[in-house]
Amino acid sequence: MDLIKLAIADDHKIFREGLKFTLEDYAQLNLIIEATNGKDLIAQIINQKPDVILMDIKMPEMDGMQAITYIHQHFPDIKILVLSMHNEDKYILNAMRLGASGYLLKNAEPEEILEAIVNVHTKGFYFNDDLSVTMAKELLGINFMHRLHEKDARLNEREIEVLKLICEEYCNTEIADKLFLSVRTVEGYRTRLFEKVGSKNIAGLVIYAVKSGIITI
Repeated sequence: MDLIKLAIADDHKIFREGLKFTLEDYAQLNLIIEATNGKDLIAQIINQKPDVILMDIKMPEMDGMQAITYIHQHFPDIKILVLSMHNEDKYILNAMRLGASGYLLKNAEPEEILEAIVNVHTKGFYFNDDLSVTMAKELLGINFMHRLHEKDARLNEREIEVLKLICEEYCNTEIADKLFLSVRTVEGYRTRLFEKVGSKNIAGLVIYAVKSGIITI
């Protein structure tokens, strides 16, 4: 994998230093920009463009939401991963609407931060396990699906049936009852769906199902 050029935008120096220390062990990352707010960040990316930006929301002069809007409009190839203390749905949805490619809380484990950076760089988006099916459908409804990469999973008829029920938020036991299968069999189908679609969470399955026309929202 080529080096991922990284930028960090956060007005708290202690957090920036901690994040830099956390990520310095990962050889595939190259930190090229460190900014204290959105205005500072934009001034720097004019001269050197990162692949991925780790961005806080609450910053002075130009906050994260304003910066996301500007960068998405003027530098659409740069992926933005929000790192915030705010876990309310309104912040997540607004950031995604404006052009962010993913959203993490600041207490995320280093491995998840790395996974998120790699995913937004290679796949275009990162959704963690906390993103509900309902929120995934709402995000898809704001017409950013053209920014997601296609994957031909070639599902069989039974896998499609299971996928539809997963997207309707049925649990394994309920799916087993509806399809007259054992819970263990349903668990097997769910595992294969994750493997075929290339997702680690339900949100990714929902995205695939919508893009493939298996479900509508």
